[in-house]
Amino acid sequence: MENNTKDREIVISRVLNAPVALVWEVFANPKHIMQWWGPEGFTNTLDVMDLVPGGEWKFTMHGPNGMNFHNRSVFKEIVPLKKMLFEHFNPHIMFTITFAAQGGQTLLNWHMLFDSAEEFEAVAKAHGAVEGANQNVDKLSVYLEGMAAKK
Repeated sequence: MENNTKDREIVISRVLNAPVALVWEVFANPKHIMQWWGPEGFTNTLDVMDLVPGGEWKFTMHGPNGMNFHNRSVFKEIVPLKKMLFEHFNPHIMFTITFAAQGGQTLLNWHMLFDSAEEFEAVAKAHGAVEGANQNVDKLSVYLEGMAAKK
């Protein structure tokens, strides 16, 4: 039986112009991820980021409209330079992010799985989840370009 989740997931695949080690660093290092994480116009304040299985990631996203969004996730699987799996709460979303070397570039696969199609639709409508996820990856790409320019 086929497990079809297309009506409750966001999938983004993007080739980033940076080596895997650098892409991993900007995901795994709190000082970096808090600089680019989130949709356009959002900033972040980090409470904790314990990048180990069972470790928590808590932060507040500050929206351009002045609203604050408290985020809590728990890391489920960490494979350095290859994979990051974490469970986000409220709304409940399973994130699987994989990294694959392609020469000096990185193929990033970003997968967000919601509990139901209804939950996905609600979050997509209320918060623009699909556009927000794409903006997040766009910000990552720009951040990586800035890091490359500094080197």
